[in-house]
Amino acid sequence: MQGLFFALGLALLLLTLPGTLELLLVTLPALLWRSQPVAGRGENIRLAVVTPAHNEARDLPATLASLQRCRNPIPPQDHIVIADNCTDDTAGIARAAGCTVLEREDAVRRGKGYALNYAFSTLAGKGYDAVVIVDADTRVDSGFLDAIRAHFANGADAIQTGYRVGNPEAGFRPRLMHIAFLAFNFLRPLSRKQAGFSSGILGNGFGLSMATLDEVPYDSFSIVEDLEYHIRLVRAGRLVEFVPEVSVWSDMPVSAAEAQSQRERWEGGRFRMVLEQAPRLFRGVFRERRLALLEPLLELLLMPLSYHLGALLLVFVIGLWLAHSPLLTGYGLFGLALVAAHVVIAMLVGGASREDWKTLLRAPFYMAWKFARLSSILKAAGRNAEWKRTSRGD
Repeated sequence: MQGLFFALGLALLLLTLPGTLELLLVTLPALLWRSQPVAGRGENIRLAVVTPAHNEARDLPATLASLQRCRNPIPPQDHIVIADNCTDDTAGIARAAGCTVLEREDAVRRGKGYALNYAFSTLAGKGYDAVVIVDADTRVDSGFLDAIRAHFANGADAIQTGYRVGNPEAGFRPRLMHIAFLAFNFLRPLSRKQAGFSSGILGNGFGLSMATLDEVPYDSFSIVEDLEYHIRLVRAGRLVEFVPEVSVWSDMPVSAAEAQSQRERWEGGRFRMVLEQAPRLFRGVFRERRLALLEPLLELLLMPLSYHLGALLLVFVIGLWLAHSPLLTGYGLFGLALVAAHVVIAMLVGGASREDWKTLLRAPFYMAWKFARLSSILKAAGRNAEWKRTSRGD
Protein backbone atom coordinates (compact mmCIF):
# COMPACT_ATOMS: atom_id res chain seq x y z
CA MET A 1 0.00 0.00 0.00
CA GLN A 2 2.86 2.36 0.81
CA GLY A 3 4.24 1.80 -2.70
CA LEU A 4 0.88 2.73 -4.22
CA PHE A 5 0.77 5.98 -2.25
CA PHE A 6 4.36 6.74 -3.33
CA ALA A 7 3.39 6.22 -6.98
CA LEU A 8 0.44 8.59 -6.55
CA GLY A 9 2.63 11.18 -4.85
CA LEU A 10 5.28 10.87 -7.56
CA ALA A 11 2.65 11.38 -10.27
CA LEU A 12 1.50 14.57 -8.53
CA LEU A 13 5.12 15.67 -8.18
CA LEU A 14 5.66 15.30 -11.91
CA LEU A 15 2.36 17.08 -12.63
CA THR A 16 3.34 20.11 -10.53
CA LEU A 17 7.07 20.20 -11.31
CA PRO A 18 6.79 22.43 -14.43
CA GLY A 19 4.67 24.90 -12.43
CA THR A 20 7.14 24.90 -9.56
CA LEU A 21 10.00 25.65 -11.97
CA GLU A 22 7.92 28.41 -13.54
CA LEU A 23 7.20 29.99 -10.15
CA LEU A 24 10.94 30.05 -9.47
CA LEU A 25 11.46 31.94 -12.73
CA VAL A 26 8.65 34.46 -12.20
CA THR A 27 9.01 35.26 -8.50
CA LEU A 28 12.50 36.39 -7.50
CA PRO A 29 13.63 38.49 -10.52
CA ALA A 30 11.00 41.15 -9.75
CA LEU A 31 12.83 42.00 -6.53
CA LEU A 32 15.60 43.52 -8.68
CA TRP A 33 13.23 45.94 -10.43
CA ARG A 34 13.66 49.67 -9.99
CA SER A 35 11.27 51.97 -11.82
CA GLN A 36 13.01 54.10 -14.42
CA PRO A 37 11.61 56.68 -16.85
CA VAL A 38 11.48 55.52 -20.45
CA ALA A 39 13.92 57.37 -22.71
CA GLY A 40 12.15 59.35 -25.42
CA ARG A 41 8.56 60.51 -25.67
CA GLY A 42 7.34 59.02 -28.94
CA GLU A 43 5.79 62.21 -30.30
CA ASN A 44 6.04 60.86 -33.83
CA ILE A 45 4.25 57.58 -33.07
CA ARG A 46 0.76 57.51 -34.54
CA LEU A 47 -1.25 55.32 -32.19
CA ALA A 48 -4.71 53.83 -32.58
CA VAL A 49 -6.66 52.70 -29.53
CA VAL A 50 -8.88 49.72 -30.32
CA THR A 51 -11.82 48.85 -28.07
CA PRO A 52 -13.78 45.66 -28.73
CA ALA A 53 -17.29 46.11 -27.35
CA HIS A 54 -20.24 43.76 -27.08
CA ASN A 55 -23.26 45.51 -25.49
CA GLU A 56 -21.09 47.89 -23.47
CA ALA A 57 -23.35 50.97 -23.53
CA ARG A 58 -23.23 51.22 -19.75
CA ASP A 59 -19.46 51.14 -19.26
CA LEU A 60 -18.12 52.57 -22.52
CA PRO A 61 -18.60 56.31 -21.69
CA ALA A 62 -16.31 56.05 -18.64
CA THR A 63 -13.66 54.30 -20.74
CA LEU A 64 -13.78 56.99 -23.44
CA ALA A 65 -13.57 59.74 -20.82
CA SER A 66 -10.63 58.06 -19.11
CA LEU A 67 -8.64 57.92 -22.35
CA GLN A 68 -9.37 61.58 -23.11
CA ARG A 69 -8.08 62.55 -19.63
CA CYS A 70 -4.66 61.13 -20.51
CA ARG A 71 -1.78 63.50 -21.00
CA ASN A 72 -1.48 64.03 -24.77
CA PRO A 73 -4.66 62.11 -25.65
CA ILE A 74 -5.19 60.73 -29.13
CA PRO A 75 -7.67 62.45 -31.49
CA PRO A 76 -11.11 60.88 -30.96
CA GLN A 77 -11.17 59.52 -34.50
CA ASP A 78 -8.08 57.45 -33.69
CA HIS A 79 -10.09 55.60 -31.06
CA ILE A 80 -11.58 52.64 -32.90
CA VAL A 81 -14.62 51.03 -31.26
CA ILE A 82 -15.73 47.67 -32.66
CA ALA A 83 -19.43 47.30 -31.90
CA ASP A 84 -19.46 43.51 -32.16
CA ASN A 85 -22.88 41.84 -32.46
CA CYS A 86 -24.38 44.59 -30.30
CA THR A 87 -28.08 44.93 -29.54
CA ASP A 88 -27.74 48.12 -27.47
CA ASP A 89 -26.54 51.68 -28.23
CA THR A 90 -22.80 50.97 -28.00
CA ALA A 91 -22.21 52.20 -31.56
CA GLY A 92 -24.24 55.38 -31.07
CA ILE A 93 -22.40 56.31 -27.87
CA ALA A 94 -19.03 55.84 -29.56
CA ARG A 95 -20.05 57.93 -32.59
CA ALA A 96 -21.35 60.71 -30.36
CA ALA A 97 -17.90 60.84 -28.72
CA GLY A 98 -16.23 61.24 -32.13
CA CYS A 99 -14.79 57.72 -32.28
CA THR A 100 -14.41 55.71 -35.44
CA VAL A 101 -16.98 52.93 -35.18
CA LEU A 102 -16.74 49.55 -36.87
CA GLU A 103 -19.96 47.56 -36.64
CA ARG A 104 -19.70 43.81 -37.03
CA GLU A 105 -22.56 41.30 -37.25
CA ASP A 106 -21.69 37.63 -37.40
CA ALA A 107 -23.77 35.09 -35.49
CA VAL A 108 -21.28 32.28 -36.11
CA ARG A 109 -17.82 33.83 -35.66
CA ARG A 110 -18.33 35.39 -32.25
CA GLY A 111 -15.79 36.53 -29.69
CA LYS A 112 -13.04 39.01 -28.97
CA GLY A 113 -10.50 37.39 -31.30
CA TYR A 114 -12.77 37.80 -34.31
CA ALA A 115 -13.53 41.43 -33.37
CA LEU A 116 -9.84 42.33 -33.02
CA ASN A 117 -8.90 40.54 -36.22
CA TYR A 118 -11.58 42.54 -38.06
CA ALA A 119 -10.36 45.84 -36.61
CA PHE A 120 -6.67 45.19 -37.28
CA SER A 121 -7.41 44.16 -40.87
CA THR A 122 -9.40 47.37 -41.35
CA LEU A 123 -6.59 49.53 -39.93
CA ALA A 124 -3.86 48.01 -42.12
CA GLY A 125 -2.40 50.61 -44.46
CA LYS A 126 -4.02 53.56 -42.63
CA GLY A 127 -0.72 55.05 -41.46
CA TYR A 128 -0.73 53.87 -37.86
CA ASP A 129 2.54 52.80 -36.25
CA ALA A 130 0.94 50.73 -33.50
CA VAL A 131 -2.36 49.77 -31.92
CA VAL A 132 -3.22 49.40 -28.25
CA ILE A 133 -6.19 47.41 -26.97
CA VAL A 134 -8.31 48.86 -24.17
CA ASP A 135 -11.43 46.96 -23.16
CA ALA A 136 -14.76 48.78 -22.95
CA ASP A 137 -15.01 48.55 -19.14
CA THR A 138 -11.61 50.06 -18.37
CA ARG A 139 -9.97 53.13 -16.86
CA VAL A 140 -6.36 54.01 -17.65
CA ASP A 141 -3.62 55.93 -15.86
CA SER A 142 -2.98 59.49 -17.02
CA GLY A 143 0.46 58.59 -18.42
CA PHE A 144 -0.83 55.49 -20.22
CA LEU A 145 -0.60 56.73 -23.81
CA ASP A 146 2.73 58.53 -23.35
CA ALA A 147 4.38 55.41 -21.92
CA ILE A 148 3.11 53.28 -24.79
CA ARG A 149 4.28 55.76 -27.43
CA ALA A 150 7.73 55.89 -25.83
CA HIS A 151 8.14 52.10 -25.89
CA PHE A 152 7.10 51.84 -29.52
CA ALA A 153 9.42 54.74 -30.40
CA ASN A 154 12.22 52.65 -28.87
CA GLY A 155 11.43 49.77 -31.21
CA ALA A 156 9.13 47.51 -29.16
CA ASP A 157 7.44 44.68 -31.06
CA ALA A 158 4.62 44.52 -28.54
CA ILE A 159 3.90 45.83 -25.05
CA GLN A 160 1.76 44.91 -22.05
CA THR A 161 0.90 47.41 -19.35
CA GLY A 162 -0.17 46.55 -15.82
CA TYR A 163 -3.70 45.15 -15.59
CA ARG A 164 -5.35 45.69 -12.22
CA VAL A 165 -8.71 45.30 -10.51
CA GLY A 166 -10.62 48.56 -10.34
CA ASN A 167 -13.12 47.64 -7.61
CA PRO A 168 -11.35 45.66 -4.85
CA GLU A 169 -13.46 47.45 -2.26
CA ALA A 170 -16.67 46.00 -3.77
CA GLY A 171 -16.47 42.70 -1.92
CA PHE A 172 -14.62 39.54 -1.02
CA ARG A 173 -14.32 38.19 -4.56
CA PRO A 174 -13.02 41.37 -6.24
CA ARG A 175 -10.53 41.77 -3.38
CA LEU A 176 -9.19 38.24 -3.85
CA MET A 177 -9.12 38.79 -7.62
CA HIS A 178 -7.11 41.94 -6.98
CA ILE A 179 -4.53 39.90 -5.05
CA ALA A 180 -4.47 37.28 -7.82
CA PHE A 181 -3.91 40.03 -10.41
CA LEU A 182 -0.96 41.35 -8.41
CA ALA A 183 0.65 37.94 -8.91
CA PHE A 184 -0.52 36.99 -12.40
CA ASN A 185 -0.71 40.43 -14.04
CA PHE A 186 2.11 42.28 -12.30
CA LEU A 187 4.70 40.13 -10.52
CA ARG A 188 4.99 37.49 -13.24
CA PRO A 189 5.35 39.81 -16.26
CA LEU A 190 7.69 42.02 -14.22
CA SER A 191 9.92 39.04 -13.41
CA ARG A 192 9.87 37.99 -17.06
CA LYS A 193 10.92 41.50 -18.02
CA GLN A 194 13.81 41.39 -15.55
CA ALA A 195 14.89 37.94 -16.76
CA GLY A 196 14.71 38.86 -20.46
CA PHE A 197 11.66 36.73 -21.34
CA SER A 198 8.60 37.82 -23.29
CA SER A 199 6.24 39.21 -20.67
CA GLY A 200 2.99 37.80 -22.04
CA ILE A 201 -0.32 39.29 -23.17
CA LEU A 202 -3.10 39.75 -20.62
CA GLY A 203 -5.99 40.63 -22.93
CA ASN A 204 -6.36 44.28 -21.87
CA GLY A 205 -3.88 47.17 -21.99
CA PHE A 206 -1.59 45.53 -24.55
CA GLY A 207 -0.20 46.96 -27.76
CA LEU A 208 1.19 45.67 -31.04
CA SER A 209 3.29 47.40 -33.66
CA MET A 210 1.87 47.28 -37.16
CA ALA A 211 5.06 45.52 -38.25
CA THR A 212 4.31 42.78 -35.73
CA LEU A 213 0.73 42.46 -36.98
CA ASP A 214 2.00 42.24 -40.55
CA GLU A 215 4.25 39.32 -39.64
CA VAL A 216 1.92 37.61 -37.15
CA PRO A 217 -1.73 38.38 -38.04
CA TYR A 218 -4.19 38.32 -35.16
CA ASP A 219 -6.07 35.24 -36.32
CA SER A 220 -6.39 33.66 -32.87
CA PHE A 221 -10.01 32.86 -32.12
CA SER A 222 -10.13 30.71 -28.98
CA ILE A 223 -11.84 31.95 -25.79
CA VAL A 224 -8.35 32.85 -24.51
CA GLU A 225 -7.16 34.41 -27.75
CA ASP A 226 -4.58 36.59 -25.93
CA LEU A 227 -2.74 33.53 -24.58
CA GLU A 228 -2.96 31.80 -27.95
CA TYR A 229 -1.62 34.85 -29.79
CA HIS A 230 1.27 35.33 -27.36
CA ILE A 231 2.46 31.79 -27.99
CA ARG A 232 2.40 32.52 -31.72
CA LEU A 233 4.39 35.73 -31.15
CA VAL A 234 7.10 33.91 -29.21
CA ARG A 235 7.29 31.19 -31.83
CA ALA A 236 7.81 33.95 -34.41
CA GLY A 237 10.66 35.43 -32.35
CA ARG A 238 8.72 38.51 -31.18
CA LEU A 239 9.06 39.84 -27.62
CA VAL A 240 6.34 41.45 -25.52
CA GLU A 241 7.79 44.16 -23.27
CA PHE A 242 6.17 44.84 -19.90
CA VAL A 243 5.42 48.47 -18.99
CA PRO A 244 4.95 48.38 -15.19
CA GLU A 245 4.83 52.17 -14.78
CA VAL A 246 1.23 52.44 -16.06
CA SER A 247 -1.86 50.27 -15.73
CA VAL A 248 -5.37 49.68 -16.95
CA TRP A 249 -8.09 49.15 -14.34
CA SER A 250 -11.20 47.02 -14.81
CA ASP A 251 -13.98 46.06 -12.42
CA MET A 252 -14.37 42.38 -11.56
CA PRO A 253 -17.57 40.40 -10.82
CA VAL A 254 -19.01 40.61 -7.32
CA SER A 255 -21.56 37.79 -7.23
CA ALA A 256 -20.72 34.08 -7.24
CA ALA A 257 -22.61 33.46 -10.50
CA GLU A 258 -20.76 36.22 -12.35
CA ALA A 259 -17.41 35.09 -10.96
CA GLN A 260 -18.12 31.47 -11.95
CA SER A 261 -18.84 32.45 -15.56
CA GLN A 262 -15.58 34.38 -15.76
CA ARG A 263 -13.48 31.61 -14.19
CA GLU A 264 -14.99 29.00 -16.51
CA ARG A 265 -14.05 31.08 -19.54
CA TRP A 266 -10.53 31.96 -18.38
CA GLU A 267 -9.47 28.67 -16.84
CA GLY A 268 -11.40 26.38 -19.18
CA GLY A 269 -9.84 28.14 -22.14
CA ARG A 270 -6.44 27.83 -20.54
CA PHE A 271 -6.82 24.08 -20.09
CA ARG A 272 -7.77 23.90 -23.76
CA MET A 273 -4.56 25.72 -24.70
CA VAL A 274 -2.54 23.20 -22.68
CA LEU A 275 -3.97 20.39 -24.80
CA GLU A 276 -3.42 22.24 -28.08
CA GLN A 277 -0.19 24.16 -27.56
CA ALA A 278 1.91 22.28 -25.00
CA PRO A 279 2.89 19.47 -27.44
CA ARG A 280 3.96 22.05 -30.04
CA LEU A 281 6.01 24.01 -27.53
CA PHE A 282 7.54 20.79 -26.21
CA ARG A 283 8.67 19.86 -29.72
CA GLY A 284 10.02 23.35 -30.23
CA VAL A 285 12.14 23.17 -27.08
CA PHE A 286 13.44 19.62 -27.25
CA ARG A 287 13.39 18.78 -30.96
CA GLU A 288 14.08 22.18 -32.52
CA ARG A 289 16.36 23.34 -29.66
CA ARG A 290 14.48 26.64 -29.32
CA LEU A 291 15.14 27.49 -25.67
CA ALA A 292 13.13 30.71 -25.95
CA LEU A 293 10.00 28.52 -25.94
CA LEU A 294 10.84 26.89 -22.59
CA GLU A 295 9.42 29.62 -20.36
CA PRO A 296 6.12 29.85 -22.30
CA LEU A 297 5.87 26.06 -22.05
CA LEU A 298 6.41 26.12 -18.28
CA GLU A 299 3.96 29.01 -17.94
CA LEU A 300 1.32 27.05 -19.84
CA LEU A 301 1.85 23.98 -17.65
CA LEU A 302 1.54 25.97 -14.41
CA MET A 303 -1.98 25.23 -13.19
CA PRO A 304 -4.11 28.00 -11.70
CA LEU A 305 -2.57 28.68 -8.30
CA SER A 306 -5.44 27.14 -6.30
CA TYR A 307 -5.09 23.80 -8.11
CA HIS A 308 -1.29 23.93 -8.00
CA LEU A 309 -1.42 24.58 -4.26
CA GLY A 310 -3.94 21.80 -3.70
CA ALA A 311 -1.78 19.29 -5.58
CA LEU A 312 1.30 20.32 -3.58
CA LEU A 313 -0.61 19.83 -0.32
CA LEU A 314 -1.47 16.30 -1.44
CA VAL A 315 2.19 15.58 -2.26
CA PHE A 316 3.24 16.79 1.18
CA VAL A 317 0.56 14.80 3.02
CA ILE A 318 1.27 11.64 1.04
CA GLY A 319 5.00 11.97 1.56
CA LEU A 320 4.78 12.68 5.28
CA TRP A 321 2.03 10.33 6.46
CA LEU A 322 1.21 7.75 3.78
CA ALA A 323 4.34 7.00 1.75
CA HIS A 324 6.91 8.10 4.37
CA SER A 325 9.03 9.55 1.56
CA PRO A 326 11.59 12.31 2.26
CA LEU A 327 11.55 13.12 -1.48
CA LEU A 328 7.81 13.78 -1.60
CA THR A 329 7.75 15.51 1.79
CA GLY A 330 10.67 17.79 0.93
CA TYR A 331 9.35 18.67 -2.51
CA GLY A 332 5.86 19.35 -1.19
CA LEU A 333 7.19 21.60 1.56
CA PHE A 334 9.44 23.48 -0.86
CA GLY A 335 6.63 23.93 -3.36
CA LEU A 336 4.24 25.24 -0.70
CA ALA A 337 6.85 27.67 0.62
CA LEU A 338 7.46 28.91 -2.94
CA VAL A 339 3.75 29.56 -3.49
CA ALA A 340 3.63 31.51 -0.23
CA ALA A 341 6.69 33.54 -1.23
CA HIS A 342 5.14 34.18 -4.67
CA VAL A 343 1.99 35.64 -3.15
CA VAL A 344 3.82 37.68 -0.51
CA ILE A 345 6.31 39.15 -3.00
CA ALA A 346 3.46 39.94 -5.41
CA MET A 347 1.68 41.88 -2.69
CA LEU A 348 4.83 43.71 -1.63
CA VAL A 349 5.92 44.63 -5.16
CA GLY A 350 2.36 45.45 -6.24
CA GLY A 351 1.64 47.72 -3.28
CA ALA A 352 -1.03 45.70 -1.43
CA SER A 353 -3.14 47.43 1.20
CA ARG A 354 -3.89 46.36 4.77
CA GLU A 355 -7.30 45.11 3.61
CA ASP A 356 -5.58 42.91 1.02
CA TRP A 357 -3.48 41.22 3.71
CA LYS A 358 -6.57 40.65 5.88
CA THR A 359 -8.48 39.15 2.95
CA LEU A 360 -5.78 36.49 2.46
CA LEU A 361 -7.19 34.73 5.55
CA ARG A 362 -10.30 33.91 3.51
CA ALA A 363 -8.38 32.46 0.56
CA PRO A 364 -8.98 28.80 1.65
CA PHE A 365 -12.75 29.31 1.26
CA TYR A 366 -12.20 30.66 -2.26
CA MET A 367 -10.05 27.64 -3.08
CA ALA A 368 -12.80 25.31 -1.90
CA TRP A 369 -15.31 27.20 -4.06
CA LYS A 370 -13.06 26.78 -7.10
CA PHE A 371 -12.49 23.07 -6.54
CA ALA A 372 -16.25 22.56 -6.27
CA ARG A 373 -16.63 24.05 -9.76
CA LEU A 374 -13.78 22.20 -11.42
CA SER A 375 -16.11 20.06 -13.55
CA SER A 376 -17.80 23.09 -15.13
CA ILE A 377 -14.39 24.67 -15.77
CA LEU A 378 -13.24 21.51 -17.54
CA LYS A 379 -16.38 21.60 -19.69
CA ALA A 380 -15.35 25.09 -20.82
CA ALA A 381 -12.11 23.54 -22.05
CA GLY A 382 -14.01 21.78 -24.82
CA ARG A 383 -13.11 22.55 -28.41
CA ASN A 384 -16.54 24.01 -29.12
CA ALA A 385 -16.74 26.23 -26.03
CA GLU A 386 -18.06 29.69 -26.91
CA TRP A 387 -16.99 33.10 -25.70
CA LYS A 388 -19.49 34.68 -23.31
CA ARG A 389 -19.46 38.23 -22.00
CA THR A 390 -19.02 38.33 -18.23
CA SER A 391 -21.96 40.03 -16.59
CA ARG A 392 -21.16 42.57 -13.87
CA GLY A 393 -24.55 43.13 -12.37
CA ASP A 394 -26.07 44.74 -15.48
